[in-house]
Amino acid sequence: MKLIPSLILFLLSLTLSSQQLICSDQDRAAFDVKIREIQDLKQSDLGNTMISVGKTFLGLPYVAKTLEIGESEALVINLQGMDCTTYVENVLAFSILLYEDKMNFDAFINTLENIRYKDGKLDGYASRLHYFSEWIANNEKKGLLKDITAETGGIEIKKEINFMSTHRDLYPFLADEENFNKIKASENSLNHQPICILPQDQIEANEKLIKNGDIIALTTAIPGLDITHTGIAIRENDGRIHLLHASSSGMVEISELPLADYLKKIKKNTGIMVARPL
Repeated sequence: MKLIPSLILFLLSLTLSSQQLICSDQDRAAFDVKIREIQDLKQSDLGNTMISVGKTFLGLPYVAKTLEIGESEALVINLQGMDCTTYVENVLAFSILLYEDKMNFDAFINTLENIRYKDGKLDGYASRLHYFSEWIANNEKKGLLKDITAETGGIEIKKEINFMSTHRDLYPFLADEENFNKIKASENSLNHQPICILPQDQIEANEKLIKNGDIIALTTAIPGLDITHTGIAIRENDGRIHLLHASSSGMVEISELPLADYLKKIKKNTGIMVARPL
């Protein structure tokens, strides 16, 4: 996928994974600008740090499928346009850098790789955490966050996850048989694990248990799919939890409606998962 026609992408070898990094000169410069922008935003609470960092992206354009580029899987750095998942990943990565006082590009790419890939290692297309319920579970295993959906009133459900393998034509990398078989194996593994969700009609009653900076994943009734959208919880002046997110309507923004009301307008939404950065 083309990001911006004028961008010239270059490839660098990653020493940690022997894989490749895709980053433009503009994105490398944007990293330095972002570091200067966030350097005084660290707070005692990581959740509030997430909000402060996340707000610095307000107005950034929404760009779909930002990771589906190149001939093979690479760590894509794109700070000029993000989809909902890459927005959450970048906010978490920059917040961790700030919290750990590691404000350099090498630390950023290592942190982003750790967040984006299974067990923190880029090892081909199937190593990316494509399903967000797996993204939550694997990053919990790494100690980066905790799935608190049950603590907010969530209930366990079982759902067959197979959207990628049953919609193979939507994912160019799945034309490769090895990638396809590995994705099917990941789906089979997910299907042995229940998913905990906070039902849509229970969110307002339990939103007092959701904190600034919690990662919100929107669950769905779409067959084969776990999550359709992600964002970051933010408590606004009305005392309600809203969603700070890269909206497909065009940019990074804060939802005008409280989260519970916002979800009622999303077709096939069933509720949310909630993960708290640690």
